[in-house]
Amino acid sequence: MNDWLWTYDSYDAAREGLREALCTLGNGVLATRGALAECAADGDHYPGTYVAGIFNRLTDEVAGREIVNESLVNIPNWLPLRVRVDGGEWIAPQRHHVEDHRIELDLHRGVLTRRTVFEVDDDTSMTLTERRIVSLADPHLAALQSTIVIDRSAVVEVEAGLDGMVENGNVQRYNDLATDHLEHVRTEQVADDIVVLEVRTNDSGIDIAEAQRMRVGVDGSAVAAERVTRLEPRLAAQQVRVEVDAEAEVIVEKVVSIHTGRDLGIYSTSDAVVGAVRSAPDFDTLLGRHLTAWSHAWSRCKVTVAGDVDDTARILNLHIFHVLSTLSENTTELDVGVPARGLHGEAYRGHIFWDELYIFPFVTLRIPELTRALLRYRARRLPRARLAAVADGFSGAMYPWQSGSDGREETQVLHLNPKSGHWLPDASHLQRHVNIAIAYNVWQYWLATGDHEFMRLWGAEMMLEIARFWASTTTYNHSLDRYEINGVMGPDEFHEAYPDRDDPGLNNNSYTNVMAVWCLSRAFDVIELLPTSRRRELLERLSISNDELDRWGDISRKMRLVFHADGILSQFEGYEDLEELDWDKYHATYGNIGRLDRILEAEGDSTNRYKLAKQADTLMLLQMLSPLEIAELWERLGYDFEPDMVARYVNYYEARTSHGSTLSKMVHAWLHARLDPARSWDLFRQALVSDVSDVQGGTTREGVHLGVMAGTVDLVQRCYGGVDLRAGVLAVDPALPAPIERLEFAITYHRHFVHLEIDRSTVRVRLADDKGELTPITVSIRGAARVMKPGDTFERALT
Repeated sequence: MNDWLWTYDSYDAAREGLREALCTLGNGVLATRGALAECAADGDHYPGTYVAGIFNRLTDEVAGREIVNESLVNIPNWLPLRVRVDGGEWIAPQRHHVEDHRIELDLHRGVLTRRTVFEVDDDTSMTLTERRIVSLADPHLAALQSTIVIDRSAVVEVEAGLDGMVENGNVQRYNDLATDHLEHVRTEQVADDIVVLEVRTNDSGIDIAEAQRMRVGVDGSAVAAERVTRLEPRLAAQQVRVEVDAEAEVIVEKVVSIHTGRDLGIYSTSDAVVGAVRSAPDFDTLLGRHLTAWSHAWSRCKVTVAGDVDDTARILNLHIFHVLSTLSENTTELDVGVPARGLHGEAYRGHIFWDELYIFPFVTLRIPELTRALLRYRARRLPRARLAAVADGFSGAMYPWQSGSDGREETQVLHLNPKSGHWLPDASHLQRHVNIAIAYNVWQYWLATGDHEFMRLWGAEMMLEIARFWASTTTYNHSLDRYEINGVMGPDEFHEAYPDRDDPGLNNNSYTNVMAVWCLSRAFDVIELLPTSRRRELLERLSISNDELDRWGDISRKMRLVFHADGILSQFEGYEDLEELDWDKYHATYGNIGRLDRILEAEGDSTNRYKLAKQADTLMLLQMLSPLEIAELWERLGYDFEPDMVARYVNYYEARTSHGSTLSKMVHAWLHARLDPARSWDLFRQALVSDVSDVQGGTTREGVHLGVMAGTVDLVQRCYGGVDLRAGVLAVDPALPAPIERLEFAITYHRHFVHLEIDRSTVRVRLADDKGELTPITVSIRGAARVMKPGDTFERALT
């Protein structure tokens, strides 16, 4: 098995949507689904293209309420290229028998290749071979090269175009709502072989331009074929007609440039795209640049996994590929966040959630400048987060659960249960823990990089304002001499309210309370590490007084945690009083019960009544914090920490988890790594195939789950590889499950390029012999520490 090839060896209309998502090509600026170039959107195919940060809002009336949804826009389709023979029908799998079909995604090269043999009629076959790229080297260019061979003499007509008659139709449950985000601006032919299409988003007013250059040759030589140009509103295309002998190769090269009004350094979008395709080299030269860029990317991001691991290495390569297709060095120039479903489809409307919590660890240790840029997306929306906090009666900064263009709360107020057909109130905006994720990400970036400038200019202010927010959410319980946080939702998502109560929100969610204390504690650390002048300036500008800091300290020592009678940390106050679910009954009735919320609602019941969870909630604490950190927090709060706590918590909550989120089994695999390695590996493998097996029954066609893709890679490097970022120390303490015999990867830590080789007997850490002023770093292998400078190697036996 080649670990770098992702292939499909037949045409299966029912699976095309999944394959399109998994064969998406991207470069961190734009991405295009792996749809067949001759197919428009229909029930099986969906050729979407998305540009990072291009959002638009449309208004609908739902259940008597006016609803505004902001969506990542499906921009004009640049792929269309279709063929017909002797004036017959345009050839497509919907109309012609497919004799042979193979799709091959080369993950190392970033090239999508397809070869299809069509039966044109009883006497004619056509072989179509296509190579496609979305250039990593030239992020506003995409190209495809199609080779057409007919098994007899024929007249071949080829049409290549830019189709702006597209809508957002990838997610079926959204299709009863408004879907058309584009309006026509112009189409034009600007040269014999170049046409231009320009549209504009119809609410946000963002110009989007595409230019196409089409060249045609036969058997390696250019032909002066007659061209017919079609220019219509939101459509620009050219047709070429050539006469060929049997088995002659008609080679069509299509190069497309895409720019939007948000791009930097351009005069106008149409001017930019025309200039780009005029000056673009041929396909093979573009391909060469693209291959070089992907080679450089893999040199930073490759993870080698050896052993009895089946196809683990290949799937991890696929996951890394799709992370880099969404987020690359090209993204550092953009003002964008991390869309939870990548640039691969329209699920969640392209919004940014807390999933970056699972994505940043991989990115930060490979391309730290990219994480810096993505955190600045949050920093630029700090003013909006402050307004949101004030509007809800709080102080500081309250970031939205779902974010899009400008940082307003994009969470829907109603959501559709496709199982019952009911529109239901949605209280997920109460997942205030997204603020915890942002603060945590800032701190982890600091630990990995020691980037004083970032912390001084942006990071500290975000962390202080988030700490202030959490302090403002607390109320003091005089009888307990404890602070409480009421009216929130935890990561679980199955519990929005108490049973038989109309008001949403839960009290004293343990994950929220503990991590709020963590945020307050880190705020004091941030204040201490700032230069004196910046510390004074920031505290004065934010009007943070000594009295306010004293209150933060008091809260961080007196936050209330709720425990069950047997000492289990309660997911929230009152959780222990909920009913137990008959899990066997629901498994027997429904099989897949990941979405118990939909199942129970369709039965007239509610998950609010039961002890259950969609995904890790309380257990998230054990994944995000080390046992030492948890022990320190418990001591700070005046609670007893028991060594067997981790195993007891994991066993209790795992038995009550439906794993309805793709993130869930990944987190549980992490928790079992040192408790039950065999169980950990089983859960890891289940998480690993979440998208490739489409375990949620059709959701991957709407976009990959970027959190589980990056998270499974991170689990290999930081959990199984045992890489831990502590204050001033890069610690390595592996926990390899039995199937893994060796790991090898490189990370960037405090500007050092660090190469790690880990097997069952030895850990070897080597620092690249880079030039420049690099401060030595401290590396610890299973408790033995050494100061290392560029060129040093530290090897330690584990047995």
